[in-house]
Amino acid sequence: MWQIRKPSQTADTPTEERVAPLQERRVMNIGDAGAFANRDIHTDLKVELHQRLLDLINLSKLDSMSREQIEEEVGEILQEEIAKQAHALNLAERRQLVDDVLDELLGLGPLEPLLKDGTITDILVNGPNRVFVERYGTLEMSPARFKDERHLLRIIQKIVSAVGRRVDESSPLVDARLADGSRVNAVVPPLALDGSLLSIRKFAKVPISMERLVEIGALPEQVAEVLRAVVRSRRNVLISGGTGSGKTTMLNALSAFIDNRERIVTIEDSAELQLQQVHVARLETRPPNTEGKGEIAQRDLVRNALRMRPDRIIVGEVRSGEAFDMLQAMNTGHDGSMTTVHANTARDALSRVEQMIGMSGIDISPRSARAQIASAINVVLQLVRLSDGRRRLTSVSEITGMEGDVITMQEIFRFRQTGRSADGEVLGRFEATGVRPRFLDDAMAHGITLSADLFRPDMRFEP
Repeated sequence: MWQIRKPSQTADTPTEERVAPLQERRVMNIGDAGAFANRDIHTDLKVELHQRLLDLINLSKLDSMSREQIEEEVGEILQEEIAKQAHALNLAERRQLVDDVLDELLGLGPLEPLLKDGTITDILVNGPNRVFVERYGTLEMSPARFKDERHLLRIIQKIVSAVGRRVDESSPLVDARLADGSRVNAVVPPLALDGSLLSIRKFAKVPISMERLVEIGALPEQVAEVLRAVVRSRRNVLISGGTGSGKTTMLNALSAFIDNRERIVTIEDSAELQLQQVHVARLETRPPNTEGKGEIAQRDLVRNALRMRPDRIIVGEVRSGEAFDMLQAMNTGHDGSMTTVHANTARDALSRVEQMIGMSGIDISPRSARAQIASAINVVLQLVRLSDGRRRLTSVSEITGMEGDVITMQEIFRFRQTGRSADGEVLGRFEATGVRPRFLDDAMAHGITLSADLFRPDMRFEP
């Protein structure tokens, strides 16, 4: 045994001072009344046992132990502490309590079961008593609770301190990520009026492939084949969509078509991309320190990436002046680069990029900015999160040049909604517009042949 108890503590050490609040709950027969479903009482018990555990064990020894070893020893100590309280807990309830206290000690407390649930994609905490999760595109209330605001703040601090960030009244906004890559945003008082706000976008353990996107109806197989040709023929791609529409998922899926012999440099604010190639150089921005210094922005990383001999540059999302540098990279030999942008339509996406060029501080006329966009970006993919929660590719468009001061664009495929099913599912189909894309010639030059029938105006594809 590892003997993780502190030397001054034994199984017989008096515990009256710390345990008194727990003894007041002896009147509650949890097993008989089914009151373990009362999350407030369960949370109080769990948090106080966690505090008691911190007094009893030598935390420095935990670093050299596996979770199984910790469970064995900590579980024994916890069983002793529970027994002292004379709670009427059955075996399953005791095991659950031990698991929850271990989550408090080693993980993120009430969030741990949600992080382990593979059906959950987003965790949204609105103060200590309201936790929501998203499953299959639909939000629902979770039974998870924090004891109080202090408990929630402790979990938030645990998250941000692990990546060298801080959050408090002087710095109440923070972006971070978990060890598994999940993206985290936290807002604490005084900005958050009713308790701290925590948003976690979970990191998929296994990246969703294009085959899986076809399987779940995000796009038809025929359109996926066209996108494969777009990537293989090194066309520059802009992926557009609203929040939660699946832009990063699509970017990951498209990147799987990149040849393993190419050098890829990725640039992100918070690392989410899961590229499978062997030659990937990953870069991530750095926020300013407590003195407001030391910030490394996306724009700095894009400029630096040009010195790293990339074959392709992938920017997780353009938000401001780095859009200009990204376009410059696309226009100077880094064909096949990709990025995403928040926009509701393909045309809006181009307008957003134009606005971002204005944020770069470069003195450039609107027409020159549009000319940069028209020559740099070849294909725009529009993603939408539909009212039934499903995410779909709804448009594939090709930029063809300029007419006067206007960027010209032609739509190749579109998703047309036809109605709703009895259970609320959005019904529809993909259809070709009848336009033969110009990138077919580039695909043929790369040895990729697509059937002309794919683009006939009467072609319909069921998702």
